[in-house]
Amino acid sequence: MNSQFKKGVLELIVLLSLNKRDMYGYELVLEVSKVVDVNEGTIYPLLKRLTNENYFETYLAPSSEGPSRKYYKITVMGKERLKELKESWLEFSSSVCKFIEECDNNE
Repeated sequence: MNSQFKKGVLELIVLLSLNKRDMYGYELVLEVSKVVDVNEGTIYPLLKRLTNENYFETYLAPSSEGPSRKYYKITVMGKERLKELKESWLEFSSSVCKFIEECDNNE
């Protein structure tokens, strides 16, 4: 996938994922990787920014596999941001798809 496309939609995918359930960082990397190819170096800075913008809260939970894990939980503000981004994405992607179809019909 084009890196600019990925950059533009990554925040939406992260918000959608955390709207389903709370997750710790690496778990979120695995979830997002089902949609776009990402690594921890991409996700953690985004999580920090979104947490600083109050879209997520964090909490520690014990882990059976070692130290406690930091979980991310979407906030009310995060759900509002998700709604805005989802509406924008659907409008944008619909416009692009229509344009592509129009161009293909002219060939």
